Amino acid sequence: MDLFDFNKTEENARPLAERMRANSLEEFIGQKHIVAEGSLLRRAIATDRLGSCIFWGPPGCGKTTLANIVALTTNGEFIKLNAVNAGVADVKKAVETARENLRLYGKRTYLLLDECHRFNKTQSDSLLPAIEQGTIIFIGSTTENPYASMTAAIVSRCRVFEFKHLTNEDIEGALYAALKNRHKGLGKQKIAADEDAIKHIANMAGGDLRSAYNALELAALTTVPDSEGNVRITLADAEQSIQRKALSYNEDSYYDFLSAFCKSLRGSDANAALYYAMRLIEGGCDPMLVARRLVVHSAEDVGMADPRALQIATSAMYALEKIGYPEARIPLSEAIIYVCEAEKSNSVVEAMYAAIADARETRDDNIPSYLKDNSYGSKEDKNNSKAYKYPHNYGGYVEQQYLPDSLKDKVYYVPNDRGYENEVKEIRKRKGKKS
Repeated sequence: MDLFDFNKTEENARPLAERMRANSLEEFIGQKHIVAEGSLLRRAIATDRLGSCIFWGPPGCGKTTLANIVALTTNGEFIKLNAVNAGVADVKKAVETARENLRLYGKRTYLLLDECHRFNKTQSDSLLPAIEQGTIIFIGSTTENPYASMTAAIVSRCRVFEFKHLTNEDIEGALYAALKNRHKGLGKQKIAADEDAIKHIANMAGGDLRSAYNALELAALTTVPDSEGNVRITLADAEQSIQRKALSYNEDSYYDFLSAFCKSLRGSDANAALYYAMRLIEGGCDPMLVARRLVVHSAEDVGMADPRALQIATSAMYALEKIGYPEARIPLSEAIIYVCEAEKSNSVVEAMYAAIADARETRDDNIPSYLKDNSYGSKEDKNNSKAYKYPHNYGGYVEQQYLPDSLKDKVYYVPNDRGYENEVKEIRKRKGKKS
């Protein structure tokens, strides 16, 4: 075997997801909200003026692929690290290399850091000066919310681009392209796939293109060819390759079942809510989706009428995450029953929307001076801060203005007369508050 044959063998050994990875913005799949023609990110990449940024989104949605495209299109140097196994020494070495590239060749250096949320404070601090000085252009890639999982100093110096799950249409198109592509895909082989098989893989991949590619490749490699060497991937093959059964309802019915589940929660029908929840899950729906909807409705439809509903719903979601299915069916069912049987009130939602409307339309930033942070500001501000009445000096509550002048008489939350909100009304009455 010569070197050329070896390279071909090595290329074929790479997973389909790696072989099909886009090498240009024209090939890039999805994320039109950030890479559409004329978008800020696309212009920055095209003109080689991309600043430090963080790509945040779910697995298999193109974060690493887009970072690689930056590497291929930029005139700068490119260093790739993974936060899981990179230490402070690796970061310092990368920074030193970047300084040399800038000093000797006038070239910028891009540092791609996969799983950047795994960087601890010490590692982040070792990188921060290089980002501030422009020595390194940082590109972080993470599945975790960077605002919650990363050092604030790093995040504040980066532009965060939020990636979304790919649509089923995006994934279906990518799978058909992989079947046809003779250079990087499966096009050199006699492989065809039934439409319902492709749809099933795309649907079950949950917006993760890597998972979809892996399932297609597994189905192609394990399906027995016919007498003429043709491989035909059926729905049954697709079900096995992605390790889930096909949904026992179509897409329209799926949304109908989900709607019925939500409205049964709101309507206090535990029997119906349990049935629709199990119908969704047994049909192939991710149980976590049911749990997430339950948490939302515990606040939206029960709310302050029984605040324990939110606690029980979030506990069930936590149990599902930590214990897994099917064991978590029991706490999930308990939470569904509790939310259904609890008193109902939508006063929280009404208060929220009223506050949002004023926040958008009034936008009064004239905070009463005695509420401001007195650790800075003018001498007058500091003197005014002494007018603040500390509620605990008055038995836990004292009347004073908290809203800006233009909104001082606004009332957003109005408790009704159901469940715990009856107690809230009594508490407010004792305090002399408006209700």
